[in-house]
Amino acid sequence: MGSWLSTYSGRRDHRKATAIRRENFAIFLQCISVKPQRISVKLNRYLAYYNSHKRNRTTIRGNRMTSDAQRPTWTNWVGNQSFAPSAIIEVASEAEIATLVARAAAQGIGVRTFGTGHSFTPIIETDGLLLDTQRLRGVIAIDAARQQVTALPKTTVGDFGEPLWEAGLALANQGDIDTQAIAGAIATGTHGSGNHLPSFSATLIGARFVDGLGNLVTVSATENAEVLPALQTSLGLLGLLTSLTIKVIPAYHLHARTATLPYGEVIERFAEFAANNRSFSFFWMPSDESAALYCLDNGKRDDCAIRFFNEAPPDMPRQKLPANERLDRAYRIYPMHYDPNFHEMEYFLPLEAATDILQEMRKLMFRWLPLSVYPLEIRTVAQDNAWMSPNYGRDNLVVSVSGKPGDDYWGYLRACDALFAEFKGRPHWGKLHFMTADRLDRLFPRYEDFVAMRRRFDPQGTFLNAHTRALFE
Repeated sequence: MGSWLSTYSGRRDHRKATAIRRENFAIFLQCISVKPQRISVKLNRYLAYYNSHKRNRTTIRGNRMTSDAQRPTWTNWVGNQSFAPSAIIEVASEAEIATLVARAAAQGIGVRTFGTGHSFTPIIETDGLLLDTQRLRGVIAIDAARQQVTALPKTTVGDFGEPLWEAGLALANQGDIDTQAIAGAIATGTHGSGNHLPSFSATLIGARFVDGLGNLVTVSATENAEVLPALQTSLGLLGLLTSLTIKVIPAYHLHARTATLPYGEVIERFAEFAANNRSFSFFWMPSDESAALYCLDNGKRDDCAIRFFNEAPPDMPRQKLPANERLDRAYRIYPMHYDPNFHEMEYFLPLEAATDILQEMRKLMFRWLPLSVYPLEIRTVAQDNAWMSPNYGRDNLVVSVSGKPGDDYWGYLRACDALFAEFKGRPHWGKLHFMTADRLDRLFPRYEDFVAMRRRFDPQGTFLNAHTRALFE
């Protein structure tokens, strides 16, 4: 059917360009058979959105959308993933998503959606239809008695802080970035740190999603309950979430303390630190230049910049805290600042092998300097029951390594992958990895069950792309 969109060009008269976009987008809607009375409403909404982003590259909560003479281009927050879908369409309701997916599936057109673009992999890439759910954001219900919250898919991790606090609740844990969309955080197994604290995936207890045929599906403890462990870490392959319910806990304050210690002492006391703190994580510096790359205040070669988080009574005095300590509501303590100047790979490895893994990683990174100049981030995560979660049935040490944009870092990352493979490392789905279907089958006991569930809800592969098809078709 040719180009679905004709984008704005400074060489054209604006009215003519808009008319061409209107005509081509109408052709697209006709091709997927959207009812005529819906065309003008959806078209006007889309054009209002699209015209607001014409000509210049625009940042949309970590994503950049550009346009050329043929079609828009979407780029993630760090710029290592970019693709040109046939159209980017803003949707504002579950019904709109269902209609578009059904019509696209009938024509064999792929569909994906995006959160805030924090994945380093081509997990959302499509040459078909890319749905923008920015209007589906916000907390919509809080049940304080049952300690659960329901939200729309584009709600960010940070969006939960104030509403939950006002209800006397809080997220049980979170990572050091709070700008991810909750749907994406759950779908990829995003996490914080703590021996007894699982990832966001484990907190999902209910949801509504649109499957690959455009059907609405409800998952809860009483309806389609068998789907939940597949949906909890689904990579968006079962369907597009339209609302989700997660388990939360009573509100709490955190006492944060940072310290810089030599590597040898941290390794010697690793089990102690991990067991005796609610959350324990650290960055190891392979060179004197490493700390500045992650905006860390301190740390020379072979030092570790450590963060300890522990619950604290709200009346704990603050005025006499030393400079390396903070006390505040939990959601204000977790986040830290990162410049988007890195590309990241992250694997989950058996916690019982932590000391051996850390010693081997130190040797490897020293060998690969200067490509390995970025700090090594270390965390722990508790096991869960989500089929494609890297924490399925296993407490894990989480090892994150990064490459510098513009460098040919693939040899270094492959060396890390080879080491992780020796310890049966499983990937973070939003970070760089070298998985194959065969490896996944060996690493994830419920892999075949997940593939079967994916086929049940997306029999035509509407939500697959080249990256995920190779892993889960």
